[in-house]
Amino acid sequence: MLDQLTPVSTVTPQSQAGGLSADGVCVRFQGLSALTDVTLSIGRTEILGLIGPNGAGKTTLVNCLTGFQQPTEGKVSLGDIDTGGWSPARFRKSGIARTFQAGRLFKEMTVLENVEAAAVALGLKRARATIHAMAVLDWMGVAERSQVRAGALAYTDERRVGIARALVLSPAFILLDEPAAGMSDVECDELMEAVAQIPKTFVCGVLLIEHNMRIIMGVCDRLHVLDGGKTIAEGSPQAIQRDAAVIAAYLGEG
Repeated sequence: MLDQLTPVSTVTPQSQAGGLSADGVCVRFQGLSALTDVTLSIGRTEILGLIGPNGAGKTTLVNCLTGFQQPTEGKVSLGDIDTGGWSPARFRKSGIARTFQAGRLFKEMTVLENVEAAAVALGLKRARATIHAMAVLDWMGVAERSQVRAGALAYTDERRVGIARALVLSPAFILLDEPAAGMSDVECDELMEAVAQIPKTFVCGVLLIEHNMRIIMGVCDRLHVLDGGKTIAEGSPQAIQRDAAVIAAYLGEG
């Protein structure tokens, strides 16, 4: 069914932009700084890993990049378009998809209905939505679960369906918030094999938050490291592994 995975032209032209970027982003909550002067960019055919200890600001940054949080200072851009004031729905319609740490599936609907709903909400006719949803579920390895109620899914399948729902309209960028959390090493490896193929299959940039360093070092082209809401390093996985600030803040001397 891979021939059904051609991009669906229901999103706005910004979805073809060459990059998604944050420029000097700061977020403050009642005087508490969650992010301070963070700048990064994601290309259309790369996987950028976003790492750091708990409370470093990773999810807050993803929220800024998807419209769930407005920066206090700085800006988020899609190509050369300033996204200031955009709602999450506008980000999604412009080709920026995300998953959440909690699956957020409609538990009483089937797997197929969950993915169809995402496609229909963005403008596809029901018949086309069904075809495309089944193609993405097949690509994610869960097509045989299409008629299962989402609330009855195993944890690993739930995560796969969440990614399928985000990919159903071939977005320009997908932001994955700890998709492999709680999985065994074998389950992590299987899921990351799929994630590694997303840029080539969908021409889609990936931002990946993940605490499993074996996975993040193996699948990412670049890493961006936050600590205390600030950027402390950015570079190749090999460079990050040797970075003294990263070792001290996150990776540990071991």
